[in-house]
Amino acid sequence: MRKVMSQKLHLSEKQISEIQFDTKSRDDIPQLLMGLQYIYVTNDTRDKVFKILETMIPEKVDVKNGRPGMYLWRIFVLGTLRLNLNWDYDRLHEMANNHKTIRQILGHGVPDDGYIYRLQTIKDNVHLLSSEILDRINQIVVKTGHTLCKKKKKS
Repeated sequence: MRKVMSQKLHLSEKQISEIQFDTKSRDDIPQLLMGLQYIYVTNDTRDKVFKILETMIPEKVDVKNGRPGMYLWRIFVLGTLRLNLNWDYDRLHEMANNHKTIRQILGHGVPDDGYIYRLQTIKDNVHLLSSEILDRINQIVVKTGHTLCKKKKKS
C-alpha cells in the first residue's frame, strides 16, 4: 500500500516544518531541501503535488493490499535530489542512508531509526517519476514561486 507520508511521528522524528538548515551554506543540498520543505509545509502546494504523485502508482497495484511501498514523499524527495544534483543512484543511495538533513526531510529521526534504503528499492521507486509527472509538478512549483515573489514585493 502506498501512502503519501506517515502521519505518526516516532519519538526521535521532527516535523518536516521544524527542520532547520544552515542558511549561510553555499552548497546546493540545503537550498534544495529548503525548497522541498516549503512545498511540504504549504498546504495548497503540497496537496496539488501529492495528487500528482498519486497518479504515478501503477494501475496494476492494489493500494489496499500487499506490503507497504515507499512513501510517495520519499520517492519525490529522492527523485528531486537525483535529478537536480545530477547524482547517480549510488550517490543517492549513500546520501539517503547517511546525510542527516536528507534523512530528516525523508521523515527519519536524528538518532537514526535504523531504516536503511536498499539501492534496488531506490532505483525501482525513483524511476516512477516520469518526465510527464515531473513537468506537472514543476508547473505547480513555478506558480507557487511566482505567488511567493508577489507577496515579497508587496511587503
